[in-house]
Amino acid sequence: MLLVVGQIFRAHGVHGEVVVDIRTDDPADRFAVGSVLVTDSTAVRHLQQVPAGAWRPPATVTVESVRPHQGKLLIVFGGVYDRNLAEDMRGVLLCVDSADVPAPTDPDEWNDHDLVGLAIVDAAGEKLGELQRVEHAPAHDLLVVRLLDGRTGLVPFVREIVPEVDVPGGRIVITPPEGLFDL
Repeated sequence: MLLVVGQIFRAHGVHGEVVVDIRTDDPADRFAVGSVLVTDSTAVRHLQQVPAGAWRPPATVTVESVRPHQGKLLIVFGGVYDRNLAEDMRGVLLCVDSADVPAPTDPDEWNDHDLVGLAIVDAAGEKLGELQRVEHAPAHDLLVVRLLDGRTGLVPFVREIVPEVDVPGGRIVITPPEGLFDL
């Protein structure tokens, strides 16, 4: 499974540098010089209109240089040395394979992709839904749950509401406050 760690925002300067929006909590490792990232340009609308045989972003890119810039990163990728090529990479997602992401060492920490698909149950063990994804909000993370009736619910990922995460058992136990799913 590919995990998005960044997205190319725009070109910067005339020598192929691009501005990358960081989408990982470990940018120092993910974007270290020499790192190879998988590109995913399927969602980039302007690339879908590029004629056959025209330049397209490569399937993988290698980080040649990186530096911080206004909360983002400025990166030069191997083979992308001018503004036109860098501009053609606008919107491209930068990914890593989930198999290459080490498991957290803290027992109260999980990788998002390990939680997706787990059953959401109440304290009595009754299934309430299934975890669709984890949203990283400013105050705290949110569990996006597909409820049994098809609606989507948001559950604050805090110990008071989520007392147990049992990845091997395939479930997340929640104690939702009254009215949490009554919208």
